[in-house]
Amino acid sequence: MLIAFKLKLALVCAAGLAGPLAVAPLLNETNSSGTTPRDPPAFVELQPGTISYRVAGDFTRASKQIEAPLASVRFTRPLSIMKHQVSAADYQRCVDDAGCRPLSPGVKPLADRPAVQISWHDADTYASWLSRKTGEHYRLPTDEEWAYAAGSRYKDDSLPVDDNDPSKRWIARYDRESNREYGADSEPQPLGHFGANENGLYDTAGNVWEWTSTCFVRTRLDDEGRATSKNSNCGVRVAEGQHRTYVTDFIRDARAGGCAVGVPPSNLGFRLVRERKSWISSVSSGLGKALSIARS
Repeated sequence: MLIAFKLKLALVCAAGLAGPLAVAPLLNETNSSGTTPRDPPAFVELQPGTISYRVAGDFTRASKQIEAPLASVRFTRPLSIMKHQVSAADYQRCVDDAGCRPLSPGVKPLADRPAVQISWHDADTYASWLSRKTGEHYRLPTDEEWAYAAGSRYKDDSLPVDDNDPSKRWIARYDRESNREYGADSEPQPLGHFGANENGLYDTAGNVWEWTSTCFVRTRLDDEGRATSKNSNCGVRVAEGQHRTYVTDFIRDARAGGCAVGVPPSNLGFRLVRERKSWISSVSSGLGKALSIARS
């Protein structure tokens, strides 16, 4: 098993990765079994709208790395997303029900702290467990959905330098990463500590990065900006917080490894989207059009 673990990590690294409406309280009482929340978590519901979104992934043209395209993403249905990150106590209920992997040693199952040192698989498993227990449909947000919900706290990490001069891009990226603080205030804070954004979501872009369902994708563009090939790696997922990063799906603590790009997240946690079962998708992103925009 250890050999398989190391092999998966090696393969991932080889890929080149150096007013809202509140419906119920998040911290819920439990039923007599102590494992199933009696009430659903608190949600905010965002109305349909459009955002300007820097497409996630790696983009090249003529074998040179370029800036990711800027897309206009249209949400055609309301987006219902958790007001807070999933708490350690709520995650522990899944553990007690034998539905989730135990929290890492040293992470206490407190009701007022976010669940941290959570892998993508842990978060996805919790979403499935909560869906079974409540009869609702819960899932991780896409990266586009997270950006929409984060509002002004979503950070566009673009580097406006000459795409034809890789050295300038590398220098700009180095300068940006070196200016980010590593490990500052890494202790998980009480839920709500970092305040709410304009959409009523708490702690977005705090010191807990949040998993999304979006896979890492490498895209090659032609001279007109059209995609000629795409290579998806769903062993690596997008995590969002103070900046966007890409983390191996089984990693719980990115500071200890996992091929995160740049300064790794201080903590990995998550919040969920609640989707009506009749909806196949709440996003109409038109990324094909996004990849056809002119060079910038």
